[in-house]
Amino acid sequence: MAQFCVVKTGGKQYVATEKDFLVVDRMDAKEKDKIELETLAVFDEKGDINLGAPNLPTKTEATVIEHLKGEKLRISKFKAKVRYRRVTGFRSKLTKIQITKIPQI
Repeated sequence: MAQFCVVKTGGKQYVATEKDFLVVDRMDAKEKDKIELETLAVFDEKGDINLGAPNLPTKTEATVIEHLKGEKLRISKFKAKVRYRRVTGFRSKLTKIQITKIPQI
């Protein structure tokens, strides 16, 4: 069992190990930039747990791999008996990152 951590970005929490790829909400960093994520908890191979209250003072390091768009959602409006139909689409903007370093306990 490898060391893993719980990180927070964009108001969401993700469980990750080193070299993991995560798809998160769009970040303001450019591709190949190094970023730091807030670390909430770290678990190691021995079963030791280091919990933050609410965050740990150390940060998890990651690299931005690419920016991409999510799957298209189709939103439709319909009103009966008046021939009213509207269809719009939405694609969420996402960022793919790779975890490069998890802080030690």
